[in-house]
Amino acid sequence: MISHSGIGDLSTSVSSRTLGSGPDTLPVSRIGSRPTDEFDNPTFAAGAVLWRRTAEPDHTAPETAAEGEIEIAVVHRPRYDDWSLPKGKVDKGEGIVETAARELLEETGCPATLGWLLGYVHYPVGTSTKVVWYWTAEAKDRSATTPLDTGEIGELRWVSPSEAAELCSYDADREVIAAALERLSLGTVRRVLYIRHGKAADRRGWQGEDARRPLTRKGRRQAEALVPVVQGYGVQQCAAASPDRCVDTLFPAARALGLEVEVDPALGDAALTEGPRTVMDALVRASTARVSAVCAQGEVIPAVVEGLSREAGAEIEDLKAKKSSVWVLHFSAAEKLVGADYLASPLPVR
Repeated sequence: MISHSGIGDLSTSVSSRTLGSGPDTLPVSRIGSRPTDEFDNPTFAAGAVLWRRTAEPDHTAPETAAEGEIEIAVVHRPRYDDWSLPKGKVDKGEGIVETAARELLEETGCPATLGWLLGYVHYPVGTSTKVVWYWTAEAKDRSATTPLDTGEIGELRWVSPSEAAELCSYDADREVIAAALERLSLGTVRRVLYIRHGKAADRRGWQGEDARRPLTRKGRRQAEALVPVVQGYGVQQCAAASPDRCVDTLFPAARALGLEVEVDPALGDAALTEGPRTVMDALVRASTARVSAVCAQGEVIPAVVEGLSREAGAEIEDLKAKKSSVWVLHFSAAEKLVGADYLASPLPVR
């Protein structure tokens, strides 16, 4: 089995998280576009470190990992008589983000929004490899909840981070909790899902204006697959560059959330002629909500992410931007990029 840092188009192991935490690098986790090719006979699952504040939620405050200020949800599974983090297997036709959000709700009954991608843990189960991706996820409120899947979950407990690590039955869960606390301590206040448009008609065979090139059948499928991704992160604002393929990629997700897609030509590749700063400023204008989604093109996205990382005094290695991929950008109260996650594809993994 492999465990790697996720450079390029490969997924990131939770155990490699320290490779992205030096003074000149930003923490980055990735899910590759073909996870089935990365592991031997894999069985995929996803879950989260679900956390909430001990005081009433203040969703304008920076995230924190401080003992005494947050609690973590741990669940008991009678079938195994163990305590673990909420997680579950990927259903056929699901993307990994969709699984994480669904399983979190089923096993805790708690509405939440995904935050940091922590990477995966993997271990042998018989002749297959169990691969579980984890996120952080913040509970939307402190209301008492009951697990929806009572056949799987017998009890839900909210405990301090140290108590959660002690209560969990497995070292892998403790490692995931440690990774979550590291990310939460960076104090994120705002996130942007920076999405490249889906596959569009080939420009070489297109007779009309380039900005009018439509999504192909695969591009429309990618756009639909982005709906649960945007929902899982709790997006509150949507914007896109002016080409039709950018607007149309984000439209299904915006419609599902009851949002409009705000169009700004300064978000597109053409604005790069004025330099990355112009587009970086446009990105700030387009993402004033706590969680925003912005759809743009394949040249501007790496240029802007590189510019943001340089302003943070660091760098991100191997800035890919595949069609329909998502860069989840995490910003501090000082409007500095503190880390990023790369989701290479929203399409189902099985």
